[in-house]
Amino acid sequence: MTTTLTPPPGTVAQPSADDRCDRCNAAGKLRLTITGDRELVFCGHHANRYADNLAKITVRYVTEPDFTWRGAELLA
Repeated sequence: MTTTLTPPPGTVAQPSADDRCDRCNAAGKLRLTITGDRELVFCGHHANRYADNLAKITVRYVTEPDFTWRGAELLA
C-alpha cells in the first residue's frame, strides 16, 4: 500500500526506477517533501536510519508499495 500524508493522491509521485537515494545513490524507496517544497529521495536503509529526524521536517511523503517507512509511525 502506498502511504500519503495530507495531500490528495497523485500530488507526490512514487519514487521511480530512475530515482536514487540522496545519500548513497541506491534505488529510492521513499520520496518526501520537506518545508520549502523541496523533495528528497532515500533508499530503504537511509529512510529508516534517519526516520526520527526526517519525520520532524516531512510535510508529505510517499513510499514504494513494498516498503514500510519507520517514520510513518512517528507521524501518525
